[in-house]
Amino acid sequence: MFLLDTHVWIWGADDYERRLGPSTRRLLLRADARGLVRLSPLTLFEITALHVAGSLRLGRPVEQWLAEALELSGFRLAELTGAAAIDAGHIPRAALPDPTDRLLVATARQLDATFVTADRAILAYARGGHVRVHDARR
Repeated sequence: MFLLDTHVWIWGADDYERRLGPSTRRLLLRADARGLVRLSPLTLFEITALHVAGSLRLGRPVEQWLAEALELSGFRLAELTGAAAIDAGHIPRAALPDPTDRLLVATARQLDATFVTADRAILAYARGGHVRVHDARR
C-alpha cells in the first residue's frame, strides 16, 4: 500500500506529472491498478488551506478541484485514526517540525504503507528507519 504526500497528489492530479520521477510514475500506475493508493484526509485539509491562503492556485473552486481530482484518481481516503494521532505526537518536532507531516508519516506507519514524498525532512527522517518512503523525484 502507498500513501501520497499532498504535493505528490497535486503533481499527479494537476498536470505537474513531470515533477514525478519515472520510477514513481510506474510505481503509482501499478499500485493504482491494484487499488493500493491512499490519501489522507489531511491532504484535503492542506490543499484547502493552501488555496485559501493564496499559496496554491487552482483553476476552479477548491471543493470542485478536490471532488474532481478524487473521482478521476479513484484513490481512497485513509482513515485518520486515534492511534495515528498518538503516534504522530511521539515524532520529535526537531525531526519533523510540521505537525501535518508528523500525522501523515504516522498514518503511513499505521497503514503499513510506503509514504511517497519528495519532502527532504521526511526523507531524512526515514533514513533512520522510522517510516518506509519512496522519493517521488525518482
